[in-house]
Amino acid sequence: MSEKTIAGKQIKVTEDGYLEDMSQWDEDIAKEIAKDLNIELSDKHFEVLKYLREKTAAGEALSIRKVGKSGVVDIKELYKLFPKGPLKFSSKIAGIPKPSSCV
Repeated sequence: MSEKTIAGKQIKVTEDGYLEDMSQWDEDIAKEIAKDLNIELSDKHFEVLKYLREKTAAGEALSIRKVGKSGVVDIKELYKLFPKGPLKFSSKIAGIPKPSSCV
């Protein structure tokens, strides 16, 4: 675990760059993480991030298939929003732990 300055705040992160504490997350942090991943966030991105945060807070395990069946986005749209790693990147931007299904 280390600390990193994101959006002007000291944030505890894992060696992979995921937030250690979900409560440290806010939209400014999401935007800066997304910018580092070359993703410009839209309202649809934030809908997905909210869904991921809610399900993680409820203790539910996440998978691409589950997000695709959420009614928020389908799998194809998830890949468009978060190319090259839809669940990995969306989780990182959402400030939640790295899903166990991601390598």
